[in-house]
Amino acid sequence: MKTVQSMLAEADAEVPRITPDEAKGLLGRADVLFLDVREPAEVTASGKIPGAVAIPRGLVEFRADPASAMHDAVFDRTKTVIAYCASGGRSALVGKTLKDMGYGNVRNLGGFKGWLDAGGDVEKG
Repeated sequence: MKTVQSMLAEADAEVPRITPDEAKGLLGRADVLFLDVREPAEVTASGKIPGAVAIPRGLVEFRADPASAMHDAVFDRTKTVIAYCASGGRSALVGKTLKDMGYGNVRNLGGFKGWLDAGGDVEKG
């Protein structure tokens, strides 16, 4: 039986972490998708990384699957996907899910607070 901790450990083993400074260097590139997987109220309260697409964790699979009626064209398996949330747990799980769905270049930025602490820009949303 899997636990949350075992699922997070598996995700952390499969999805590389990226630092806020490394992520800053990728901001604005057409071949990179920044994915905010927090809930809408969280994004509204604190803003998001400029240009990031905000999709709650519970909808990512539906938006990422080209065969889904809810597919979002921003998802492209050739892009680097950089996921983040509030503390890094949800983004780790989403990263593993995206890898399982055929997205080969996925990174976990971790928590939005780390981005803020590193002086990252914020877009109010």
